[in-house]
Amino acid sequence: MTLRFGVFDHIEPVPGLRLDRIYRERLLQIERLDAAGFHAYHLAEHHTPAVHSLAPSQNVFLASVAQRTTRLRFGPCVYVLPLHHPLRLIEEISMLDHLSGGRLEIGVGRGGVMEAYFWGQEADSETNYARYRETLAIVLEGLSHDELTYAGRFHSFEKLPMYMRPLQAPYPPLWYMRNAVTAAMEGMHTILVGSLDSLAAEVPRYRAAWEEHQGVGALTAQGDEPLIGLVVHLVVADTDAEAIAMATPAWEKYRWNLAAPRRLEAEKRNLTQFMSTKDGSFGFVGDRPAGLPERETRRDISAEIERFDAQKRRSHPSRLGGVALAGSPAAVREYMDEYVATGANYFVCSFQWGDLTHEHAMRSIELFSTEVMPRYATSGGATTARPQ
Repeated sequence: MTLRFGVFDHIEPVPGLRLDRIYRERLLQIERLDAAGFHAYHLAEHHTPAVHSLAPSQNVFLASVAQRTTRLRFGPCVYVLPLHHPLRLIEEISMLDHLSGGRLEIGVGRGGVMEAYFWGQEADSETNYARYRETLAIVLEGLSHDELTYAGRFHSFEKLPMYMRPLQAPYPPLWYMRNAVTAAMEGMHTILVGSLDSLAAEVPRYRAAWEEHQGVGALTAQGDEPLIGLVVHLVVADTDAEAIAMATPAWEKYRWNLAAPRRLEAEKRNLTQFMSTKDGSFGFVGDRPAGLPERETRRDISAEIERFDAQKRRSHPSRLGGVALAGSPAAVREYMDEYVATGANYFVCSFQWGDLTHEHAMRSIELFSTEVMPRYATSGGATTARPQ
């Protein structure tokens, strides 16, 4: 099995730093990832009132990434498809793929109905899902054909010439986050959010669904082995104590950034449909109204709160919240041995989160890439482009 390494990123605010410096420092980190042989850099999409993602237009930031790297693959994880016009997305995907020499990866998702509400769309789960399905269908059709014909609920096109086509054929690799079975059914790679225990359960589910829907031994549309991995928020330092001292307050800040601003905006507007959780920390999602389809229950959020609570009773000091890891290279290697045992073939790091500084992140990247990766890496970073 080939084990690859990637990075998932929000680009969170850093106390006391202007946005221009945050961008410059993040690009320096990405250059180091490129040199170290990481496979891909994945960037989330969130919009105001969220504050934990300072690159809401991923394509703008990723155009800089394309020019600052040579091997590293990169892409959104995910494009929130209901918020995008499909033609503009086709064109910008094609531009990024050519600007990078065929290194773009495409994550897709639907986002949430609260994000749709603040975007000015219908805060209705069925409409949101319909927008997602239609936009995905149009984007894939347009990227892989010389002309586009589509008649849908939100968009219609008749023999529209597709002058902008990606370098990779039929289109760049596709990713889906959080739901391994959906990813496998759609022939996509997947990145999960959870614990080692949940990863161990999801890997066989993903592989079984892949064999059922894609075929035994089937590869992706680009001819690659399907990848499944877990986001691991990392702090690596010379000692366990040093790493834990940095990570513990950063984890609390990360949880605040992720949840509180949207929760507060919902409360200002009395948006009770987004606020009814017992815990409150993830109240921006809320308990789903009765009668919604199973895909809209957002069990991942409820499970994440349960993992936080369960982690308080665990004895391993380097594992924070079940989804963060803080320790020396030796502690990280111990975790990696457990990770590899799940059968996952993609390890997804997050190096700067909460109130961690650029210097913290660079030290973690350096220690991880020199003292952890060589023990587990079985191949280099990027694959070559697949011209049409």
